Amino acid sequence: MIYLDNAATTKMYEECADIYKEYACNSFYNPSAEYRVSLDIVKKMQNVRENLLRKLGASKGEIIFTGGATESNNLAIMGSKRNGNYEYIFSEGAHASVYNVAKELIQRGNNVHFVNLLPNGQIDCDKLYSLINEKTRLVSLIHVNNETGIINDIKQISTLIKQKCKNILVHVDGVQAFCKIPFTLDNYDLDFYTISAHKFHGPKGVGALYVKSINTLKPIIYGGGQENGYRSGTENVGGIMAMNKAVEMIDVESNYKYVAMLKNEFIASINANGVNIISGDSPYILSVSFAGVNGETLMRSLQDYGVLVGKGSACSSKKSGNRVLESMGLSKENIKTRIRISFSEMNTLEEIKTAGKVILEVYNNLKEKVS
Repeated sequence: MIYLDNAATTKMYEECADIYKEYACNSFYNPSAEYRVSLDIVKKMQNVRENLLRKLGASKGEIIFTGGATESNNLAIMGSKRNGNYEYIFSEGAHASVYNVAKELIQRGNNVHFVNLLPNGQIDCDKLYSLINEKTRLVSLIHVNNETGIINDIKQISTLIKQKCKNILVHVDGVQAFCKIPFTLDNYDLDFYTISAHKFHGPKGVGALYVKSINTLKPIIYGGGQENGYRSGTENVGGIMAMNKAVEMIDVESNYKYVAMLKNEFIASINANGVNIISGDSPYILSVSFAGVNGETLMRSLQDYGVLVGKGSACSSKKSGNRVLESMGLSKENIKTRIRISFSEMNTLEEIKTAGKVILEVYNNLKEKVS
């Protein structure tokens, strides 16, 4: 099986599975307990926090462990919300775990603005800046779009936001960027940054939220007061340690170059009439439309030939249409005939060449049947 849906999830490193087993079966102690072995777990978790800050390139700030990106995004947005006549700004390119929180804010009577996307998939910054005023509480951005691979210029956008109003909080969904594209968080004027372990070969069900200043946040889950009171619930120690192992194993710049080569080879392998590349800057994600063939039909047919690709965000796979592509102004035909292909450093060049050949063959066969 050739797996090319790495934006949905990645295969966990075996070394991470070994680490998880160690902390699930041997060093299984609850970090909230008061005996020495539990205190040792607490120290190791603190080491993970410091390691994540280093990997993010952040010299200050806090790491809050969560159950994954959805929880981290909810915590950043709902946890930073305050009563009053505030306004909130979101992008039409946001992941569902951000976009639907914005919708919930509207349901609760808050003033929410959505910023459209440009035809190239990037945030319409002119529109964004025009919406900012003294009432703006939070702006939420996506670093790398999970549908198109577009990389937004977070450094420039966040700097201009803060220049216009320094008290605005800036949240960034970094799920498709962390451990994939090189960046240094200290160069960005951000307040919150979301990561998710299963997007970079760690386990599912664990992630983290970077918080620049902890006093900007309030908990949204109440209980035993874990994570210094900001995220109650017994920490997933095995998942946290396994996530840390993945972070330690990843060479971001080396992987970036390798995956960029794979993506270029793949694009060359599917160069044919009817194939339209809808691609962003990230080497990890590629959107392609195949004229005349329903994308879902193509995706399902490819499974029979041992190639797994995606239709888009796994969190929105059961919904019709595509909000992100529609906001870019793509035609209904392009959206209907589109699939998402996403790579990882675990893919081989041979796999990529084979997948390209298979996809073209299956596409041509399907096109003949519907013509």
